[in-house]
Amino acid sequence: MVRKETTTTTMRLPPQHQGLEVKIPSFFRCPISLDVMRSPVSLCTGVTYDRASIQKWLDSGNTTCPATMLPLPSTDLVPNLTLRSLISRWSNSAASCSPVAGSATFFAGPSPAALVRKVAFSGADPSPALRELAAYLSDDDVDEFEKNALVGAGSAAETVTSVLRRKGEQISVDGVEAAVRVLAAIVALDGIEEANKKRVATGLAVDAAASAASLARVLRGGSGLEARIDAARLMEFLLANAVAETKAAVAQSSELVAELIRLVGPVDEKGSLDKKAMDTGLSCLATIAGSRRAARDEMVRLGAVPAAVRALHATTEPSSSAKVLRILESAVGCAEGRAALCKDAEVTVTAVLDRMMKSGRDGAEAAVAVLWAVCHKYKDRRASDAAAASEGGLTRLLLLLQSGCSPAARQMALELLKIYRVNAKSCLAGYDSKTTHIMPF
Repeated sequence: MVRKETTTTTMRLPPQHQGLEVKIPSFFRCPISLDVMRSPVSLCTGVTYDRASIQKWLDSGNTTCPATMLPLPSTDLVPNLTLRSLISRWSNSAASCSPVAGSATFFAGPSPAALVRKVAFSGADPSPALRELAAYLSDDDVDEFEKNALVGAGSAAETVTSVLRRKGEQISVDGVEAAVRVLAAIVALDGIEEANKKRVATGLAVDAAASAASLARVLRGGSGLEARIDAARLMEFLLANAVAETKAAVAQSSELVAELIRLVGPVDEKGSLDKKAMDTGLSCLATIAGSRRAARDEMVRLGAVPAAVRALHATTEPSSSAKVLRILESAVGCAEGRAALCKDAEVTVTAVLDRMMKSGRDGAEAAVAVLWAVCHKYKDRRASDAAAASEGGLTRLLLLLQSGCSPAARQMALELLKIYRVNAKSCLAGYDSKTTHIMPF
């Protein structure tokens, strides 16, 4: 049976190349861009689109399927592996027959597999090969099926993570940074399967202490802020997928902790804070703070409390605020942390109260734990006075009690209420309800 001509589209070429025309099956084309799909994904309606095109459609606020205009109960994108395989085979077949068509997907230089072998050879500088690998993985024209094959079956993840385990004298900072760029690309790409991404975390965890030392080198001496953020994101990814033993090994690196604290701080002479750098650094510090007591004490010694308070004032994101409050919750567990927090109690305690109901449930309960530790358990007079004088502080505690918080947070909030005195007219100090109270006398 012969297909109808309407099911294929001819790629029109200049007259001198008319004999090299390539017929493209219509179902290989994205319904939005009408180009051959590089990363076909399906919506819940069953229609397949190129990932970049449909993601742009959804990011624009649309909630319907572009082809059917039906409402989308879910915006999950499911990779269409069968169609991707068909397009890949068709593309390879077309490339072998047409030098014009094949030139669009040609990757100049050594094959990716050869680049991985060069990286694996410890007797040579891996930097050039790593940079080419990073360029290959970041190339939108390279099929995602091939990228996944390289990371998985090609052992690229395991080979590149082994670079971070080499001793300092065996590899330069540039080489480590190039390896970080490759691994960061694997972790960040939407088209890389989760199983292949986890290969990166597994490779880093083989020797977590050595990996932490290498990432600290990039955080300290990287070529720019983006390189430092890539290193922090790799550490964030490792910690998110690590067991307790691996987290403890990472937490022992004072150099890494110091560099993460520096990443959370100002990034230029004007004192500006970078949102991406700050959020990534806070994620790592929040995880490390909860891993072991010694790590908490070291973080406090290195200046985590003032850095966290500065970030709390700078951010308006609930997730970032929650991370800061978790760091402070850990810090007030030691005398040095409480002293650092209460040194300027009017500013720090007020900031904690202000962000209490703007940081999600976890952030709110962390904020209560911070206030309870300094005001009630250890009875720091400066903190208690600052909390009592804070405008709206009592209101936030009452709102927390009505929000369905955990029993532990509820008990701490009830005990904190004692610092707010009731005056002779039964009006709660610090609580302005904007209502008229009619007294019986």
